[in-house]
Amino acid sequence: MAARTPPGQLSTADFLQNYWQQRPLLIRQAFPNFVPPLSADELAGLACETDIESRLVLEKGGPTPWHLENGPFSPQRFTELSKSHWTLLVQDVDKYIPGVAELMQQFRFIPDWRMDDIMISYAADQGSVGPHVDNYDVFLLQASGTRRWRINTQPIGADNFIPDTALHILKQFETEQEWLLEPGDMLYLPPGVAHHGIAEGECMTLSVGFRAPSYTQLLGSFADDYVEHQQSQQFYTDPGRALPDHPAHLDGESLRELRDILRLRFLSDAQLNEWLGRLLTEAKQADAVLPLETPLGRESVEHTLAQQSVLVRNPWARLIYTDHGQQLTLFAAGHSLTVARELFEPLRWLCDFDIYDLSTVSQWRKDAAFIDLLTKLINLGVVLIDEPD
Repeated sequence: MAARTPPGQLSTADFLQNYWQQRPLLIRQAFPNFVPPLSADELAGLACETDIESRLVLEKGGPTPWHLENGPFSPQRFTELSKSHWTLLVQDVDKYIPGVAELMQQFRFIPDWRMDDIMISYAADQGSVGPHVDNYDVFLLQASGTRRWRINTQPIGADNFIPDTALHILKQFETEQEWLLEPGDMLYLPPGVAHHGIAEGECMTLSVGFRAPSYTQLLGSFADDYVEHQQSQQFYTDPGRALPDHPAHLDGESLRELRDILRLRFLSDAQLNEWLGRLLTEAKQADAVLPLETPLGRESVEHTLAQQSVLVRNPWARLIYTDHGQQLTLFAAGHSLTVARELFEPLRWLCDFDIYDLSTVSQWRKDAAFIDLLTKLINLGVVLIDEPD
């Protein structure tokens, strides 16, 4: 599967070189004649589910301005809301609605490991979550109705936030540019661009978000992983030490050695690649991708494939791979699997799709190495034999 091109008339190279992580871009009719993949009532139904992250933001009508409520919600809660100034937000809708997952495919001109989720917001008239700043890239696709977006590209001061609210809303926001988006229009915003979207009438907006791990997240995760998996203790060593010029002097050689430890000089690139691959494919919900309680053998999988030819990927399972000459490594939902070079095409096929129709790759169905790989992924809960409800 070739990488997608950005929706609209822009080339991939132009977008990546001139806009991605640099400046906003409005794309009129990025998706002409766009039809929302679900209704507002269906979105509200998702917000009533206990395992789906959802929020209500009430600019007015709550106990305080910009009141935040976290789901799940009861159906009755939606009948109690006013006719204006509130917004419902539901995260990871692409994991539950196939039509939304298909839309995610249109943004694969950005590598898979950077992709996060599609959040969908429904707003009553004048509904908003306030002027704010995100630390990640986002495409804001207007699904229904109209929303007016105002932006400001200037740096935001650390003291420019309303105190005592659960939302990071700006105290002061001056509009540099503004647009009214209609269904099919899309606005790209890089990190750090302040923006304020206000519904003009009822509307629904899809937010395609991208992952951007912070340095503290990376370092904290690495430290936890290293402590958990390190089998033998390693200690600072200094053989052949010179006589110190003063016992209290922290000398340059000691500092260099300690800095090298903190720079992870004791780890190989292969070890760091292994950790990063597992980290970047971990499921957002820890219990969303679970190994089978009773693992299947190759014979059981072959029997299953004789009965059905279509399998599906767990919607929470991320797949990425690294290629180092004769060694391929497939990272799947926080696991790493060494894959033989002759399985390069099947490996990429598994990464490319969410639904696996093995009738289209009949040459692999009798390949023992491929069946072994598929068996491992099924046993890890990455590939599902039955389509999830």
